[in-house]
Amino acid sequence: MSTAEGRQSALFLFEEAMAFTYSAALRAVAALRVADQLAAGPRPVAEVAAAVGVDAGALARILRLLAGRGIFAEEADGRFGLAPAGQALRSDAAVPARSGVLMFTDAMFWTTSYELASTLRRDGATFADVFGMPLGEYFDRHADKEALFYDGMERVSDAENPLIAASYEFPASGTVADVGGRYGGLLAQVLRANPGLRGVLLDKPEEVAKHRLDTPELAGRWEVVGGDFFTSVPPADVLVLKRILHNLDDGDCVRLLRNCRAALHPGGTVLVVDAIVPADPAPHQSTAMDFMMLAAMTGKERTEAEIAPLLSAAGLRLTRLVPTHSVMSIVEAVPH
Repeated sequence: MSTAEGRQSALFLFEEAMAFTYSAALRAVAALRVADQLAAGPRPVAEVAAAVGVDAGALARILRLLAGRGIFAEEADGRFGLAPAGQALRSDAAVPARSGVLMFTDAMFWTTSYELASTLRRDGATFADVFGMPLGEYFDRHADKEALFYDGMERVSDAENPLIAASYEFPASGTVADVGGRYGGLLAQVLRANPGLRGVLLDKPEEVAKHRLDTPELAGRWEVVGGDFFTSVPPADVLVLKRILHNLDDGDCVRLLRNCRAALHPGGTVLVVDAIVPADPAPHQSTAMDFMMLAAMTGKERTEAEIAPLLSAAGLRLTRLVPTHSVMSIVEAVPH
């Protein structure tokens, strides 16, 4: 490598190393609810700063940074407004993103990511290495963090679920079971899009008690089951596992998939919905999500080639990979 090439490499890496500034700035404006102050249109920074209780000069610099990412827009007269990409930061957005932004940038991810070089030297990087306790215990001791995590993930799901439901051709009739589906957001979208289907929602009793299926349009077409999917899975024609396998190690994935195989009606299908890492090395959100899993959890985002043997070990055969208009893909599998 020539000196000139080395210099360009160094300059590129310095810029990459500073990319955290965008996440930090995004967290700041989300925490301050700046977007709500711009719902009616562009305003002078001084007005917005006064409304949220911060220094105007500092806020202007943060908005300028995020304007470069297309989240805010700087007017010729110096006012700032929300750009189309930033509209979901508003509290009244059709699909609000604020809690998801706060969740992804919370210290439970930020700190584990920062400490990754140290934790990698030990026998596997885990959340407990950094916080001194497993994630479940951490949530037990910090109810606010647990609420933020699950509310943030619900907002992420609200954005994804309609896209997932519309991307797969479900059968005209039969039963679809959402395994580990928490509040049933995806199941509700599937039932809305497929009026001939009935649905079953399986999760822990305390989770399904808060389900979102009790609406007039879905009346009489669903049931909820409180239980443990490692013990049993409700029988169905289609079993859906959304953001479940990525939380589990390979052994637990096979345990769960075997239960799904046993519960399938004849001719049934298992759908694994996860952020499948593409074979193409181009940037993809799934690899960023995989980094977060590496830093904080025990699971991982898998490639199609990594999921196939897990399915095979459970008596299932991968038939196809269905993309969606989100980071999520649908892995379709049937019995051997």
